[in-house]
Amino acid sequence: MLALFSAFLLWLAWPPISYTAPLLWVAFVPLLLALEDVMRGTARKKGARIFMLGGLTGVLWNTASIYWVFNAMNAVMPVYAAALVSLIPFGLAALLMALAFRLYYQLRKRYAIGWSLVGLVCFWIAYEYLHQTWDLAFPWMTLGNGFAETHQLVQWYEYTGVYGGTVWIWTTNILVFLGILSAKDGFPVRQRYQLVGAATALALLPSAWSLYRYASYTEYENPSNIVVVQPNVDPYGKFTFITPQEQTENLIRLSESVGQPNTEFFIWPETAIARQGGYNEDEFHRDPVFLRIQDFLNAYKNGNVLSGIEGHRIYSHPETPTARAYDGIYYDAFNSAVLIENSAKLQFYHKSKLVAGAEQFPFGGALSFMKPLFSAFGGTTGGYGKQDIPSVFYSQSGIGAAPVICYESIWGNYVAEYIKHGAQFIAVITNDGWWGNTAGKDQHLAYAKLRAIETRRWVARSANTGISAFINQRGDVVQKTTWWTPAAIKQDINLNEEMTLYVQGGDYLAYAGCGGSVLFGMLLLFVSLKRKQ
Repeated sequence: MLALFSAFLLWLAWPPISYTAPLLWVAFVPLLLALEDVMRGTARKKGARIFMLGGLTGVLWNTASIYWVFNAMNAVMPVYAAALVSLIPFGLAALLMALAFRLYYQLRKRYAIGWSLVGLVCFWIAYEYLHQTWDLAFPWMTLGNGFAETHQLVQWYEYTGVYGGTVWIWTTNILVFLGILSAKDGFPVRQRYQLVGAATALALLPSAWSLYRYASYTEYENPSNIVVVQPNVDPYGKFTFITPQEQTENLIRLSESVGQPNTEFFIWPETAIARQGGYNEDEFHRDPVFLRIQDFLNAYKNGNVLSGIEGHRIYSHPETPTARAYDGIYYDAFNSAVLIENSAKLQFYHKSKLVAGAEQFPFGGALSFMKPLFSAFGGTTGGYGKQDIPSVFYSQSGIGAAPVICYESIWGNYVAEYIKHGAQFIAVITNDGWWGNTAGKDQHLAYAKLRAIETRRWVARSANTGISAFINQRGDVVQKTTWWTPAAIKQDINLNEEMTLYVQGGDYLAYAGCGGSVLFGMLLLFVSLKRKQ
């Protein structure tokens, strides 16, 4: 029951539910008390029980918060296959969480509770970092993301990123847990008050400073007029009821409805420029769609179109690991962004953070024998091409824009790389219609607020069927559209060239946590070897 209660608190505190995030300060306490009862009890196989309790909390919390993943899977594959594939985001993170608690138990058998809890935090951070770096990456449920709807309390993410939130949440939970434990164990009242006081101070002082920072933060005046377009084309019927030319005309019509002579960027969503087989990026400057967009831009002296595009490149030999063979040639398919201006110059960026299963075959080299099975379930076996270093799009007037494609906006450290390369604002282009009218689209929008705070950059978010929005440097949603409605909105945003501490340092807290997990892991290994000897 305690494990179930923790899962309930974690779900209740998670976006898109508003203003419940402070529950995260105590959400793990019931689970920690349950684990303590197991450790002090007389039952056999305590390690297995702890693993199961931690996994139960994790899988229920994950499934309740990201249930919408099933919607996207079920739309392209049978129900049984969708349910099976959905187990990866629902259960894999829970499995890693359970492993962190299992290692915590191993520490508790040999070391003091204080050091063991430090080890637990390190193991947890190592799990979160692993889950944002390997081929099955899905960092949607990183603990620090939980304050996305209460961004006024985490303005200090400009120094720490979301891993600061993870450390904050775990430390407050541990202090509350130790306070309850000291009362159960009959420790002096003074010690209980000290622990409760420390937990209260840790929760309130950073929040108070953040509210002050939020109220006093002033943007440097450096305006640029931006237009964001939401065409609202059903992603599941994109090529069946509307031609590429009609899609382009629709985008231009919406852009012209709010564009003004000084508009510098028109932001169109992910794969807004698309056709069956995609566009050859080396020949796109001769395509009628490109010429029509240039004709549209003639009315805007400094105008640029930043859009998603489905593209490919053809090679005479396999130049990349993802190149596919076809009829004697090789090619790479890309989920890309393109910048079109009033010249023949084109700038392309190829999405780097690919969705496991939908856009890349995970661990393709080691698991190549599973490709036939994966294909039968509706997954991709070829995979998209990608680039590992982000590109910044520069307009003719010198403005640097970060073309962040959909899923990439979940990676704070990756978005920070755009800023290091000179981006003055963030353009998120996405297509959230795959999930339907669920919490997924709202969570995705909320997480963009954290990127604005970490980098102190405006976010111009163009979502095909989701929620398009403008987000200022404090993380406030200044304008947004409604779900499943064609729309275009404009905003004078302030460009910024300053780099925050987080942009300069990246996920240094994650690196420290991973280092700590290695040290604690070596301690466990040393004790195990010594015991065998």
